[in-house]
Amino acid sequence: MGWLRRRFPALLMARRNIGRTKVRSVLAALGIVIGVIAIASLGMFGLTLRYQLTENLGDIGNQVMVTPADSSGAPGALTERDLRQVESLAGSGATVAPAVQRFTTVSYGRGAGETRAVMGIDQPGKLFEAREGSIPEPYRSGALIGPNLADQRDLGPGDTITVNGSTERVVAVLSPSQGFGFTDPSDQIVLPTRTFDSRGYDTITVTETDSTAANATAVAIRAQLNDRRERVSVQDFSGVADQIGQSFQAVNLFLIGIGSISLLVAGVSILNVMLMSAVERRQEIGVLRAVGFQKRDVLKIMLSEAVLLGIVGGLAGAGFSIVAGMALNHFVVGDASLVFRPGNFVYIGLAFAFGVGTSLLSGLYPAWKAANERPVEALRG
Repeated sequence: MGWLRRRFPALLMARRNIGRTKVRSVLAALGIVIGVIAIASLGMFGLTLRYQLTENLGDIGNQVMVTPADSSGAPGALTERDLRQVESLAGSGATVAPAVQRFTTVSYGRGAGETRAVMGIDQPGKLFEAREGSIPEPYRSGALIGPNLADQRDLGPGDTITVNGSTERVVAVLSPSQGFGFTDPSDQIVLPTRTFDSRGYDTITVTETDSTAANATAVAIRAQLNDRRERVSVQDFSGVADQIGQSFQAVNLFLIGIGSISLLVAGVSILNVMLMSAVERRQEIGVLRAVGFQKRDVLKIMLSEAVLLGIVGGLAGAGFSIVAGMALNHFVVGDASLVFRPGNFVYIGLAFAFGVGTSLLSGLYPAWKAANERPVEALRG
């Protein structure tokens, strides 16, 4: 303790002075606690909302669609060679599904026919899942229909539809889409590719593990297949994923700005406490100056008091913020342990630093005022 007193006398004197006005100091620190909780909790709330939306939408932007280019001289269909090149450029965990699409007449039972798009694909399991029935592998016969179409037409596995005059038995009803994708199954009708008289493919869909891998694959496909002329058009959702991230970042900043108002109020409270402390201890400060304390020594003591209030309030606020974050994640996401994600600690650290910084700024004027008090006038009271 003696070593600490010799090395940090201003800090020990600041601690003693805070202890002399416990109620006032606690109320000032309480303002910092509330401000830190507000900033950290609102920041974590925005992060939790982003996580929840991402979970609800599924893998955002993890698909890439390759189609023939619209430019003059581009081929009308994608070839087997194009398919092999795309497969070689896709990531190790990716799936590649070529497909053809035609507009043809479809009728359900004895109802009138309608003209609609029908997809031909040999490995539909790479793009879809089944809600009813099962997707056969290998897929050589039967029809797969989307969930909306099945509900509207009251169709299920075992029923039949007529496609271009040929009767097809429904083998499965597809599951609804769980995220953004180029092949929405809602109103889809899928048949084996051999059903169509087609040379080449209309689309090649690459499903990657995440949006980052999808973006890298899209860039590689453009560079490889369009090296001499624009032969293919490559689409991906990486821009959508980036826009969602930027939107949530703006929301988080807005919420943090609202929480910062609490710290500004706390700063005014600390300013008031420090000014009152400087007035009440005017004679004490005069004695310190008279026995040899310099202006900077008085300045250190007063600023140490403000910083101590900020540190104590910030630590308490950070602790309560973790508890609030656990409750938030429990009720919103159902997993309280998600509060320990690195992103949440960024907001907690930011709130703590903001709390200490606010305390320091609030103590500058009272400290300057006390340090510049003339010893003779201070001793007179």
